[in-house]
Amino acid sequence: MRYAVLFVIVLAVVGLDQSTKWLVLRDFRLHETLPLIEGFFNLTYIRNTGAAFGLLANLDASVRVPFFVVFPLVALAVIGYIFRKLQETDFKLSVALSLVMGGALGNLIDRARFGYVVDFLDFHWNYRYHFPAFNVADSAICVGVAIMLLDTALRPERATEELKEENAPASS
Repeated sequence: MRYAVLFVIVLAVVGLDQSTKWLVLRDFRLHETLPLIEGFFNLTYIRNTGAAFGLLANLDASVRVPFFVVFPLVALAVIGYIFRKLQETDFKLSVALSLVMGGALGNLIDRARFGYVVDFLDFHWNYRYHFPAFNVADSAICVGVAIMLLDTALRPERATEELKEENAPASS
């Protein structure tokens, strides 16, 4: 069941992410803005060469580009490893990891194709205070991480039990 969850969510996230980015690339010029909710939300085509919210964008390209290809690949491998270890009944964590994996793949596709990530969701307060632009993949990653954090906060005994199981001596 958890692999069906993984397949459906990753496919949905990557499909929605790439199709919305395709629409932005098709219909917008770089930095073009379309206000949707005046004083609060725009669609604005941004090219993000950095990490989340533009972090590390000013890093030299000879370091930045390999980093932003290798790091997601390592993260995807770690997520895959954790996913394989999940219990079949752990639906919340399956969903959370699937969201993170789908988001990471969506942004990795952009980096491989363009050398940057297409961002376009632009929230602000009266055009003065802007939240950094983001995309569907970023949203999926944030929601997935939030689910994991909430699950840990609401069930801290589970994390303790898992640590005890990992550190228990092997039985003979």
